[in-house]
Parts: sequence; C-alpha cells; structure tokens
Amino acid sequence: MSEIFAQSAGLPRVRRRSARAQGGLSLLGLLFFAALITMAVTLALKVAPTVNEYLAVKRAIAKARADGVDVRTIRAVFDRAAAVDDITAIDGKDLIVERLPNGEHSISFDYEKRIEVFGPVSLVISYQGETGKAPADRAPH
Repeated sequence: MSEIFAQSAGLPRVRRRSARAQGGLSLLGLLFFAALITMAVTLALKVAPTVNEYLAVKRAIAKARADGVDVRTIRAVFDRAAAVDDITAIDGKDLIVERLPNGEHSISFDYEKRIEVFGPVSLVISYQGETGKAPADRAPH
C-alpha cells in the first residue's frame, strides 16, 4: 500500500534490502577493533610519561640557561631542576654547553628512551633539543 502511495505522490520507489544484504560490524570485527583500540591506548599510556619528562627537560635547560653564568653553574641549576621535576633520563653532566660569541650559552641534549611494549618488542624514542642560539648565529630556515 505504501508503494502505491509513493508512486502516486511522485516519490521515488524505496526498495527494502534483505537481512542478508544488510551490512554491519560482526562480533569478530568488533573484537578486532576493540583489540586495536586497546593496544593504541596502552601504547599511548606508556609513551606519555616519557613525553612529559622530555618537556620537563626542555623547561629545565631553559631555566639553566637563564640562571647560569658558566658551564658549572648551568649544570648545577639543571641538576636542581631535574631533582624537583623528577627527571631521570639525563643529568647535568650529559648536557652539551657551548659558549656563543655574544657571551651567552647554547645548551643541547640528546638521549634515547626505551619502552617495553610486550615480550621482546620495545619502542625506542630518541629525544633531542636545544635552548637555541642567538639570532645572529642561527642558520636561515
């Protein structure tokens, strides 16, 4: 009856699909996607603390550059900031401190963090950064 009404009203004819032709997510597909999402969330939760530590290192070297007047003082300021922010990946002695021609210092670092994923599989992230050089010493981009 509805088809007759649709034809008389000038509406397009709607065809019903059989239950077999309808698509959707099967139970196996649902379990597969749930496993993928679980693995991605687990990996993100394992990586997040290392990213947080990297950002803390960047803040600590910026503070060390601002407060330090020589290499020894810069490393000591970094070590104090590392103790407060619980930075364990790098120490003050691992920093590369260079004196710039204008009298300021450039501080850089480079370290790797290994994250155990499962079994023999590990994720290695290489972190590096630098406080930056004076504008006259920077290479053009």
